[in-house]
Amino acid sequence: MLNSASIRQGTLWTAIAGFFPFAAAHGIQRQRGAEGPPVLPAGVVEAIKPEVLKAHAEFLAHDLLGGRGPGTSGGDLAALYLATRLQAFGLKPALGGSFLQWLELTGVKGDASVIVGAQRRTLVLEQGEDFVIWPERAESLTTLDGDLIFAGYGIEAPEWQWDDYKGAPLTGKILLIQMNDPGMRDSSIFKGRVLTRYGWWRYKLEQAARVGAAGVLLIHSGETVAEPWDAIRAAWGKEQLRLEREPPHTLRFAGWITTGAARRIVELTGKDYELLLRRAQSREFRPLEVGAHMAVDIRARLRRVRSPNVAGILEGSDPEGRAEAVVLMAHYDGYGTGEAVRGDSIYNGAVDNAAGAAALLGVAEALSRVPVAARRSIVFLFTTAGEYGFKGAQGYLAQPVFPASRTVAVLNLDIGNLWGATTDVVGVGSELSSLGETLAQAARVEGLSATGDPHPERGSFFGSDHLPFAQAGIPALLLRPGQNYAGKPGGWGREQHRIYYEERFHRPQDEPRAEYDYTGLVQQGRLLARLAWALAQSAGYPEWLPSSEFRAAGQRLRQLR
Repeated sequence: MLNSASIRQGTLWTAIAGFFPFAAAHGIQRQRGAEGPPVLPAGVVEAIKPEVLKAHAEFLAHDLLGGRGPGTSGGDLAALYLATRLQAFGLKPALGGSFLQWLELTGVKGDASVIVGAQRRTLVLEQGEDFVIWPERAESLTTLDGDLIFAGYGIEAPEWQWDDYKGAPLTGKILLIQMNDPGMRDSSIFKGRVLTRYGWWRYKLEQAARVGAAGVLLIHSGETVAEPWDAIRAAWGKEQLRLEREPPHTLRFAGWITTGAARRIVELTGKDYELLLRRAQSREFRPLEVGAHMAVDIRARLRRVRSPNVAGILEGSDPEGRAEAVVLMAHYDGYGTGEAVRGDSIYNGAVDNAAGAAALLGVAEALSRVPVAARRSIVFLFTTAGEYGFKGAQGYLAQPVFPASRTVAVLNLDIGNLWGATTDVVGVGSELSSLGETLAQAARVEGLSATGDPHPERGSFFGSDHLPFAQAGIPALLLRPGQNYAGKPGGWGREQHRIYYEERFHRPQDEPRAEYDYTGLVQQGRLLARLAWALAQSAGYPEWLPSSEFRAAGQRLRQLR
């Protein structure tokens, strides 16, 4: 745990002093590269300093902010810090005269019991060890008895000639669903090991609701889910947040179940668990009755939660261009305070995503120093409730600063690089739109190579706050740390990332550490600034590529321009 004495006096003073306005540098000349997209005036990205980013990040990840949980004093303090920094940089409030966009949410925290019956035998599952479930509706009591159905991958994908449901009557049923998609085990279908949106947990819940299911248990295994079970338990066992307006079709409950527990249920009925999984690999698969009945009881505590998005705007210099915007975003929230892990209960979220928010502040400061703004506007958006299903992003899109049709692109920074300078940068989603080429050009200016997601099987593009924007048709890109670290042996970066995801990610151990090196975060900030400037100076709009599943939504937006 990081206590208040552990931040050096100079670093903490730099963060606190950042609340006050400062005089911007002047005299920077505009310039345009001989080739490629418009480039930033000289000297701008050099204003992004590691010691300043460190001050921002360590303030946001300090124990005194309690993990920045939405609706907590620590979360509100983080939002106020971000807003005052944007004000100090000279940005304009983007949200109806304010830097804050308050969202009304409902917090739901449930205690559950699950009992399975089959062939006159009973199996009592243990919360936390065998399953984690939550109500999908804002109800204080959820009781449900239903037949258990194995629904394979829970996918209906016409473009892949795949339908796990085939019109089966599933109203009121409880579904067991595999994670990922069939390409995980057969590279000839879907996109092979590249996870599609059909493999993401949210799609599976939404599709199950559409077919009338009452509840869903997603089967967790190390093969199909990147996060280990203790990270799933820590993240999903906490209070869940709901926007006040729920979708018209919702499940009664949803949750995760371990492979071991799912296997015990199936074997209780005398069936072969591995055989069920093999059957799910076929296009001829139909939902299968497990032969078990499940009784679910969830007693939930409900509370009203108010938490703000934070947004500031650098207005464009062109009378027409300023009505269009490039959105730079990072979620600033964390998991707050919760279940203790190794004696620590504050989920500081240093790498995820105090560092990302710090880098975005650095970019805002740097671009605010340009004496003549880009032709288009640039919005700096810090979303709340990113760790709770992108609720802040969804809330913003319900009342955006610029309509979706006038939003040029979304650039998201989620997971800051605190391991040092790299020779490459990862653009998750770079293969989906023309933003991939824009990224490659900006990276070359920084002396970096741009690569795609090194772990496409994890589906990282579907796991961050830009996703609602992409679903609305707006081209989006997620920046992640590179893999090759300057001065380090081959494989060093991959090993550091493995340690982080296996031991710290979504745990209290994701906190400021003495060995962190902020030069990598500076690289991310500089690259983000170059990308934003290139897009804000251009006249055209990025496009989703024909192979992208978001292309149809993008074409609908294009017709509105």
